[in-house]
Amino acid sequence: MKVNAEARQRLSALLRTHEDEILKRWVEVAARTLRGRLTDPELAGQVREIYGALLGMLEGAGDGELTGSHGGESRAALVELSRAWARQGFTPTETANLVFAVKEVVIGLGEEADQVTADFLVLSLLVDEMGLYTFESYTKTREGIIADQTEQLLELSTPVVKLWDGVVAVPLVGTLDSARAQVVMEKLLQTLVDTGSGFAIVDITGVPAVDTQVAQHILKTVVAARLMGAECIISGIRPQIAQTVVALGIEFGDIVTKATLADALVHALRASGVEFTKKARAL
Repeated sequence: MKVNAEARQRLSALLRTHEDEILKRWVEVAARTLRGRLTDPELAGQVREIYGALLGMLEGAGDGELTGSHGGESRAALVELSRAWARQGFTPTETANLVFAVKEVVIGLGEEADQVTADFLVLSLLVDEMGLYTFESYTKTREGIIADQTEQLLELSTPVVKLWDGVVAVPLVGTLDSARAQVVMEKLLQTLVDTGSGFAIVDITGVPAVDTQVAQHILKTVVAARLMGAECIISGIRPQIAQTVVALGIEFGDIVTKATLADALVHALRASGVEFTKKARAL
């Protein structure tokens, strides 16, 4: 919002005159809800950054506007605050309240009651704009953090393990959606390249249910692995899954399916030329 020059000058003079008192009281008010998660020096540094952003709006060439071309430094300070607090686990309410606390401090100055009352509405609107901008920046940061964590969880929940020389396996656990299917495919293909394996086992023992969409994801993975020259085997076909596959009319074509991972491994080893012999037990 634009603020006339006289109001900005009065507010700037008020903040400059009571700077030490405002900063000290601001830290005290903000510390109420933080329960010691930040030290006083750390909190004081954050408060001073916001104080500088507010003065920048009042004393800059942008007529008090935060979103204008002259509000870049003030916005940068608020974005940095939001990112820091989001990464440290503070809530969006706590982050915004750190900005809003200055209103309580200014209204309680006492000695300048007439002046504060006259310009408090203008100050309140400016601080509200800063608080909302902080909240938006916090939300964007949290969304980015959640997206990164989701990607990391997908990586961790989709391991590709080497079972034998030339045999790798992908044990799937949980729901297989489009995003996870893409991660599975990428990791499997990369592992096939890195290990030179000729057999890949896709184990769905840990997949709670197989519907048409899940089956399509599995088939795409198998086709991609075949294009890399690897034979694919699907293991973990439980009775319930077999009935569902039949009921839905899903066809795996010439893809080998096995009931257990052990059966799939035996099949892969035999296909690769490994011979099994039973050793007689000593009496």
